Amino acid sequence: MKRPERIAVIGAGVLGSSVGWNLARRGADVVLVEAGQPGEGVTNWSFSWVNASNKTARRSYFDLNVAGMTAYQDLARTIGPDAWWHPTGHLRWADDPKAGAELLATAELLAERDYGVEVCTGAEVRRRLEPSVAVPDEVPVVFFPGEAWVHGRHLVRRLVDLSVAAGATHRFDTAVREIGTHADGSVATVVLSDGSRLDVDAVVNAAGPSASRVAGLVGRDLPMRREPGAVTRLDCPRVPVRRAMHAPHIEIRPDGGSSVVLHSREVDARIDTEEDPQELARLLHDLARQVVPDLGTARIMRTRVSNRPIPGDGFPSVGSVASVPGYYEAVAHSGITLGPVIGRLLAEEIVSGQRRDEMLADFRPERFTP
Repeated sequence: MKRPERIAVIGAGVLGSSVGWNLARRGADVVLVEAGQPGEGVTNWSFSWVNASNKTARRSYFDLNVAGMTAYQDLARTIGPDAWWHPTGHLRWADDPKAGAELLATAELLAERDYGVEVCTGAEVRRRLEPSVAVPDEVPVVFFPGEAWVHGRHLVRRLVDLSVAAGATHRFDTAVREIGTHADGSVATVVLSDGSRLDVDAVVNAAGPSASRVAGLVGRDLPMRREPGAVTRLDCPRVPVRRAMHAPHIEIRPDGGSSVVLHSREVDARIDTEEDPQELARLLHDLARQVVPDLGTARIMRTRVSNRPIPGDGFPSVGSVASVPGYYEAVAHSGITLGPVIGRLLAEEIVSGQRRDEMLADFRPERFTP
């Protein structure tokens, strides 16, 4: 396959901006297309936790996420950490014996894989790590010192700026309406919602929750799960936590400045029956202040319900689609953790015209081909 001369990257979240920057710095002619503003979609409304500790079910997926963590360290050295990178570790604990035993078993498995993990008590956590957290003294708490959280919007804006500096162009606040093809089925054009047309040799579908719609524009069926999630931001007089944590029933992390982010799978389960986002926010706030009492004085700023971009089998869809030459996918739920590594690997494949890295072998788009 010859090297494409012009590439449209559809979606400017963490995956699209990572692919776009990696393509642009390799000399490709890139145009970033985003229906809204870069980084303002699901990237900005996720828990943004960089980890592999929650990805142990399939070894290849675990290894890809470990590579994602390493890629973040490389990225911070390359572009500078600034306000987007927070490698402060992650805490997790449970409040019932069964869940606690499962957590400790996972910690043991991770230690066998040489993944950084420490088991301590609640008393040790308050003394060494998080003084404001109300975790009982003897409860086992697992600390993952190598994990991090990312300010997704700041990272995306940085990558977009670097892409433009390397020669990329962009069309923001503009959706993709059509993707045209040549007689042989290869990608030829992208028609935008304002009626303009881009002549391209390739497109990268990094459209997040809209990825299935974009795939349909080239006649491809990309099955996606429907799993909405609610995220709330609090404004705090003083942010009482330094790192991301999974407490029983609630996830909490700082968000830079005076902001704290909250998420809960239990609250997500109520989205379809509770339509008022403010009520979801109140539930999240109530759960959070049981874990961090100082959050009781925080003010709910904004809540958003977003559909997570999860391919049908739960794993990423990354790479080319043989039936549509010039069409590529970069769709994943763990976009925050995987953005830098998928951006690098997919850009290398597009520029070289070859599938080079076996790390993506289990996550190729053709597994969804009818």
